[in-house]
Amino acid sequence: MLLGKPRFTLAIAAALLLSACAQFERNQPVSVTDDDAYCRANGGEPGSSAYAACLKDRDVAASRGGGSRIERAHRNLAEDMLNNPR
Repeated sequence: MLLGKPRFTLAIAAALLLSACAQFERNQPVSVTDDDAYCRANGGEPGSSAYAACLKDRDVAASRGGGSRIERAHRNLAEDMLNNPR
């Protein structure tokens, strides 16, 4: 009977670790695409001015707000916790 408890504990620990990985993957942005593939389809061949402009536009858009949704939600939660103690 003693051999069953460590195995059970190990199985629970493994399940918790796997669920944490699954949760992390679910929080990733859904609209992430390959910039090169996107700009080849919409901007032209690599090396062209349209392709370079497409890459630049995607870079600027990503730096301005591409993933800040989670950060904004976290900041809002922190502000709510500070301003509205329960």
